[in-house]
Amino acid sequence: MMIVLFWLLAVVLFAVATRIGRHFGLIPIVSQLLLATFGLPLLMYVWIEPYWQLSGAELVSPSWLKNLYSLSFALLLGHILSDVIDLKLDRQSLKIALPSFGIPFVCGLATAIWLLPDQPWLSSLAVGLLFAITAIPVLYLYLRHINYPPAATRRLVQTAILIDLTCWSLFAFAQGSLHLSSLLLPLAGACLPLLLRVLGLRQPLLHSLGFFALLVVAEHFKLNALIFGIGYLLCMAALKLPLVLPLQAAWMSHLQNGIAIPLILTFGIVQINVHSVMDSLSWAQLGALLVFPIASKLLGNWLGLGWAGASFIGASRWRESLLLNIRGLSEIVFLNLLLQQQLISPALYFALMLMGLIATLLPALAGVHRIPSQVAAPARSSSANS
Repeated sequence: MMIVLFWLLAVVLFAVATRIGRHFGLIPIVSQLLLATFGLPLLMYVWIEPYWQLSGAELVSPSWLKNLYSLSFALLLGHILSDVIDLKLDRQSLKIALPSFGIPFVCGLATAIWLLPDQPWLSSLAVGLLFAITAIPVLYLYLRHINYPPAATRRLVQTAILIDLTCWSLFAFAQGSLHLSSLLLPLAGACLPLLLRVLGLRQPLLHSLGFFALLVVAEHFKLNALIFGIGYLLCMAALKLPLVLPLQAAWMSHLQNGIAIPLILTFGIVQINVHSVMDSLSWAQLGALLVFPIASKLLGNWLGLGWAGASFIGASRWRESLLLNIRGLSEIVFLNLLLQQQLISPALYFALMLMGLIATLLPALAGVHRIPSQVAAPARSSSANS
């Protein structure tokens, strides 16, 4: 009963934090990250552990909770990967994406190899990818929130899709290379749209329901959900089939913000002992994990945006570099995936969660809440970059 009460309390706290955040102009994921990074560890330390006599391991032990976690994880992962189907390659987005991915990825690999304790090569690869990732859903919401020009929004979102597709694909195939069955079974499931097409079943809703249902199955049975999800959506894109959400957009948003994101954040955070985290990471390592991902990502963004040229007259490379550094939901899902598979330590999880919060807050802290007035005419050269 106490475990059920705790999870109900967590959902209520996230709802309150989201409501308060909206009052101050914060998008929901920022409020949720603030609560998860600072509020939940404090709650565990001052109340849950000493007075309720409950540890993090006990709080995540019920089987019903693990099933609910699988559903929530599949929902959020499916939502992130669904952007793959909307990918439209263009030269300018590719120019931005190459250094925006490459520079932080190399920096992350170097940090993992030289500054962090010895770990498997797959864990080092994952750290490099975490340095490079950009949060597609949060970036889009932020751009819409500040009324960014549609063409510039499309270019930045397409860049983020390219970066994230590269990150997820590299990790999925690197992980699958270790166990052939974990590669072949998800790839076979990803071919379901082709089978349905041969059978004459072309309804987008049927394909979409199959996607979300099999994603839950893949996550539950610890198959490679990434390979399945990416492959399935690439098949749908090749067949020119749209992805139809299983619920209306408004209900999906409420389900994600009200249940799925709070559950996933809480599931990861409560398993972490903040004191042991601080003991296992030196100040130099913690500083590197907070500074290097953001600095290398900003440098890559800056170079890529300079290479591609301005998207509109008055566009600022500095603003857009900050925007492409937003982490948010994509980083959370990736971190939880790595933590559940024990590919990263709780200390690394907490440090990179804190980094993701800072990176997501940076645009707001830097005052990126409005855009220049000259947004109508597209820029013809990169001379307008500032």
